[in-house]
Amino acid sequence: MTSLNEFGITQRWPAKDPSIIQLYSFPTPNGVKVSIALEEMGLAYEPHLVTLSDVDVKSDAFLSLNPNNKIPAIVDPNGPDGTPIGLFESGAILLYLAEKTGKLIGSSATDKAKIAQWLMFQMGGLGPMFGQLGFFYKFAGAQIEDPRPRQRYIDEGKRLLAVVDKQLEGQDWIAGDYSIADIAIAPWLGSLEFYGARDVLGWEDHKNAVAYLKRFLNRPAVQKGRATPARPT
Repeated sequence: MTSLNEFGITQRWPAKDPSIIQLYSFPTPNGVKVSIALEEMGLAYEPHLVTLSDVDVKSDAFLSLNPNNKIPAIVDPNGPDGTPIGLFESGAILLYLAEKTGKLIGSSATDKAKIAQWLMFQMGGLGPMFGQLGFFYKFAGAQIEDPRPRQRYIDEGKRLLAVVDKQLEGQDWIAGDYSIADIAIAPWLGSLEFYGARDVLGWEDHKNAVAYLKRFLNRPAVQKGRATPARPT
């Protein structure tokens, strides 16, 4: 049987089946990217709930796998060089899983480059900017009297949403066929409802993005992945 004893994280979140991918995550926009990808690709995996509290993400066990103390992270016992591999950063994990399976990454070098381009757009722009929008619009930043920080992220959110909407003109998915770029982007579009920021960004005016998110959420693998790992009751 495969042993994952070299990964300290398994001491706190032990693997029931160490022969399959171990997922350490929480259902946030970044977290669900990996569970959705695993479902879409048909890979066997075991989910472990890692809450966003310091007691979990700043624990020695979690930091042994991800020194940046952020979910998600994975351990794949069947790594590319015949040995187990641990990975963090959702975008890196998506690329790894796509290359591992040959799925959702395109069929040509050109496809792969374009998909990677839109994945990086999410990682470097859409995710960080929408995350800051949420902080300044819904969470602690909303209490700041100076309107400039909040307005900065509202304006940038509008700009990025317009980029997505324009790219979707005449096509169902962001880079042609359904891909890991969609798995990265769509959950962050969904975050606008959670942040209560749809109206301030003019969500309903972006018809392509609205239809895109609905298509995405209707996928069975997306529905299962968004609920994995299950939140505590």
